[in-house]
Amino acid sequence: MTAARYIEPKKATSTFNEVVAKLTRMGVSVWGSRVLTVVGRKSGEPRSVPVNLLTVDGVRYLVAPRGETQWVRNLRVAGEGTLRVGKRVEAFTFRELADDEKPGILRAYLKRWKFEVGVFFDGVDAKASDEKLREIAPGYPIFEIFTK
Repeated sequence: MTAARYIEPKKATSTFNEVVAKLTRMGVSVWGSRVLTVVGRKSGEPRSVPVNLLTVDGVRYLVAPRGETQWVRNLRVAGEGTLRVGKRVEAFTFRELADDEKPGILRAYLKRWKFEVGVFFDGVDAKASDEKLREIAPGYPIFEIFTK
């Protein structure tokens, strides 16, 4: 079994995420940003990070372009989280997608945010074949979210 794919954020990314999170908390959604809050699997404390909320055909998804991040691991254990923009906080549950379900969602995600997340896709973009997107799918957790 190979190790889970995870790209740790660099300092510049962490700074950018702090700015986006602050704006989002103030009610300014940057290209669909939300602040995701999940209970930490080890600490039991709330952990927050900005995420891009993707909507495809009326269905909402969270995609982890960096792979098996801390928020992904925490969400899997917690089973629920909240998404915030401004004063609006929405509790949700989720279903994690199987790899065969991911190509269309990855394509839509890359179409919308390639400028921001393209570096995490090793040259794969929205024009990639379904076969190529299926090939990379295991490295990109995707969650369909449901409002509680």
